[in-house]
Amino acid sequence: MIQLDEVATALRLLHDEMSAAEPLERALCRVTAGAVAAVPDARHASVTLLDDGQLSTAAATAGDITELEHVQYVVGRGPCVLAATTRRVVRAVAGSGPAPWPEFAEAAHGAGLRAALSVPLVVAADDEPMWGSLNLYSGDETAFDPFDESLMGVFTVAASAAICNARRWQRSLRQVEQLEFALVSRADIEQAKGVLMALHGCSADEAFLLLAHESQVRNTKLREVARELLTSLRRR
Repeated sequence: MIQLDEVATALRLLHDEMSAAEPLERALCRVTAGAVAAVPDARHASVTLLDDGQLSTAAATAGDITELEHVQYVVGRGPCVLAATTRRVVRAVAGSGPAPWPEFAEAAHGAGLRAALSVPLVVAADDEPMWGSLNLYSGDETAFDPFDESLMGVFTVAASAAICNARRWQRSLRQVEQLEFALVSRADIEQAKGVLMALHGCSADEAFLLLAHESQVRNTKLREVARELLTSLRRR
C-alpha cells in the first residue's frame, strides 16, 4: 500500500499542477486582445472554430461579437463563416448600400460595427487539422488593409499554438484523472480483499473471488462492491 500511496500522491500533485495551467479560453482571450491592440481600427476580435462540422466562437472581446457571429452560424453565411470554411481572407463592409450578407449587415449595424476582417486559422492535430478564423471588427467602413491582413497572419499562428497546446493539455489532464480514478479503485479493492481475508481466513485470490461473485450477483462494478464493504465497516 505504501507504493500505491506514493503513486496516488504523485498523480494528485500532477493533476493539481495541470489544473492550474492556462485554459484554452484564457489563452485565446489574450490572442484576441493582442489583435485589437495591434490593429488601430479594430474595436473587437474573436476566434471562430470549425469542429466536427460545427462552427462556434471560442473567444471574443465582447458579448455583442458572440451574438453577431451566432447569427452568421445560424444562416450559414457571413465573413467568419466564409473564412473558416473556404480558408481564405475575407473583408466585409456593412455599409449603407446593398450587402452580400444582409443578416450579418443588420446584426453588425445593431452592434455599431461597419467592417470585418476574417483570416483563416488552422490548428495542427495528431489526427486531422481543425479549421477556423481570427476575426476583427471595426466601426469604420474603411478599416483594414493588406498590411492588417498580413499582421493577422502572425496572430493566427499564436492562436493555433494556443489551441493546439490546450487540446494536448486537456487530453493529458483527462488521462491523469482516469489514472487517479483507477488507482483509487484498485486501493479500495485491495483493502476490501484484506478485510475478507481477515474475516474468513482465506487467501488473497479467494477474497477476490468473493468480491467478483458479489459483483456478478448484484450486477455492480467490482470497485463499488469493495467501496460499499469498506463503508459498512466504517459505520460500525
